[in-house]
Amino acid sequence: MKKIFILCLAFIFTFTAFGCAFAAKDKNKIKFNNKKLKKIELVQSPSLYSTINDANEEVEDITILGEPIATQGQMINFIKSRNQNPKINCTVEELVAYYYEEAGREDIRPDIAICQAIKETGTWNYGGDVLPEQNNYCGLGATGNKEPGLSFATPQIGIRAHIQHLKAYATKNPPTLEIVDPRYELIEKFRPQIFGKIQTWTGLNGVWAVPGNQYGQEILRLWAQAQLPDASEESLEAANKKLENDSRDAQNYFYRGLIYYEREDFKNAEEDFEKALEINPNFTEARYNLALTQEKNGNFKDAIKSYDKFLKIETNNTYALFNRGNLKLNLKKYSDAIKDFEDALKLEDRFVDAQNNIAVAYFREKKYVEALNTIRTASEVNTTNKIVNENKKTLESCLKK
Repeated sequence: MKKIFILCLAFIFTFTAFGCAFAAKDKNKIKFNNKKLKKIELVQSPSLYSTINDANEEVEDITILGEPIATQGQMINFIKSRNQNPKINCTVEELVAYYYEEAGREDIRPDIAICQAIKETGTWNYGGDVLPEQNNYCGLGATGNKEPGLSFATPQIGIRAHIQHLKAYATKNPPTLEIVDPRYELIEKFRPQIFGKIQTWTGLNGVWAVPGNQYGQEILRLWAQAQLPDASEESLEAANKKLENDSRDAQNYFYRGLIYYEREDFKNAEEDFEKALEINPNFTEARYNLALTQEKNGNFKDAIKSYDKFLKIETNNTYALFNRGNLKLNLKKYSDAIKDFEDALKLEDRFVDAQNNIAVAYFREKKYVEALNTIRTASEVNTTNKIVNENKKTLESCLKK
């Protein structure tokens, strides 16, 4: 009898403990106010509408050492077009001049080094572990997990350290001036397998950035964008003269298409990119830009087809995957859109706009918990992305207290 009594007590205790645990779990479960959810919509991060240019060199062959191709004026305009108020402790003009001075002294390409800084800082928006006052434009010493990395006294010294660090990868010749990059000698002493042996920008993949599978390619895409022609009448006149001289050159139609795109004449831009592809069906840059213009003209399904063809050749293009995902999101193909955004994140794991749009897709599917968890993750990766922060605030306002 006593044994039965003990078993009963054990059963009651177990059942009570289980019930309490279940209640606690249920209490912590995320719950939403459905009436509020019906009144909100999350903001979708827009497509990346920058065209890409036809590089004169294969990206695998573009060296870290060498002369600039883009002018200082082009780089100043490119920075300002991406961020009118960069968080830097000097003017944009001074910043660019420092890069050309410091890189020129060490035979490093300054225009591409600036593009690396644009990538590392989010065009000086920051939002990661490094702060603007550190004058650290390439993430030196910032290894993640809230590690802010190195600080430098002035923007020019920070740029000098950036250039010296690049030189440590590209050549064994020592810097011309006193070494200000504390990590230069670490590479020289402890990483002989890479010291002076990384000659190209794509050679930085998985070395400067980890995993960084497309690190160098992303920098070079920015560099190509910086060299794009502008919307001036002079550029259009020059393009028309090129076509008068040779109307069978795909490059000439491509160039004029870029100018029309900058002038927001998307109808003529689409026609020129199509003509370039008619002459040269393997012109991948024209294919990408055609997709952009088709989206601008509202031809979403045609744009998706263009991205499909482009991605068969350039399978690891982050921007193309993101833009195609956006088109699918607009067409309510949520699962397909999420797949594209996830593939973009595999290439660039800090690409918070892709994370944001996954959250948007989940929200439109009424998967509100998944949407909230995704947007919270994105806000942790980048604390300054306005769309992400606004979406997080909007969605959390619908939580039941």
